[in-house]
Amino acid sequence: MVDRSGRFAWYELLTTDVAAAGAFYRKAVGWGMKDESTPKLPYTVLRSGGAPLGGLMDIPEEGRRLGATPRWMGYVAVDDLDATAAQIRRLGGAILVPPTDTNIGRIAVVADPQEATFGLIKDPTYGRRKPGRLDEPGRVGWHELLAADRTVIFDFYKELFGWQKAEDQGEPAAWYQLFSAGGQAIGGMLTKLPIVTQPSWLHYFNVDDIGAAMKHVSAGGGRILQGPIELPDGCWIARCVDPQGALFALQGARGQTSIEPASTSEIGWSTKWGGIASQGRIMLPKPKR
Repeated sequence: MVDRSGRFAWYELLTTDVAAAGAFYRKAVGWGMKDESTPKLPYTVLRSGGAPLGGLMDIPEEGRRLGATPRWMGYVAVDDLDATAAQIRRLGGAILVPPTDTNIGRIAVVADPQEATFGLIKDPTYGRRKPGRLDEPGRVGWHELLAADRTVIFDFYKELFGWQKAEDQGEPAAWYQLFSAGGQAIGGMLTKLPIVTQPSWLHYFNVDDIGAAMKHVSAGGGRILQGPIELPDGCWIARCVDPQGALFALQGARGQTSIEPASTSEIGWSTKWGGIASQGRIMLPKPKR
């Protein structure tokens, strides 16, 4: 198995309608689905090119009673789950689900000191034998933290996972901090706007044709909250919500499907993301497709 410690190794969608969500993502992202339920837990494994990358399951009844809503959660691989959970407490974070043996490996659900939730996983059941490229179609190619204060929270993740600040290839975007794991840039952090009530992680799914994928999102009952936006390397992104209300993002090339042009090397933008006004400038190195 490849050492994936400190990297996102699994993704899970907690939803209110597994069948509908599965059909939606099959069309929008092209994932395959395989029912791998156990007597105790209904569970669908998401596959890209035959390789497992995540899971799909109902929000547990207890979670629904507590007001949990559909959401994507990324799991970061660790070598010592119990020690990492203890470290999170020392660094001011919270343990929402303590270390537990599950169908996908030993996991914990945690929150950083600003209350953005994510998962930890040790010895994932569906680990990959070869590391995939960030630009592989169907893979999660980018991870974005909408933080209460990204200048403060970075030190938490650096201490916890050894993440490093990554340098931009162009003029720095003062409000956007790229970060790397194992020397590879895998995401960015920005301070959320006040109207965004809860810090959270946003995951970007790779698609071959951003225009076609966006059409599938709309036709399947989802919504495009922001985009398409073209990045300096020619990659396009769009931020979306699925029919059950889970936030996600798409990134990919412009294919044969027509989309609104927005080509500049520096993106000046003032737009609305589901009613969230945003202003700024972005210069990001994205994986070449």
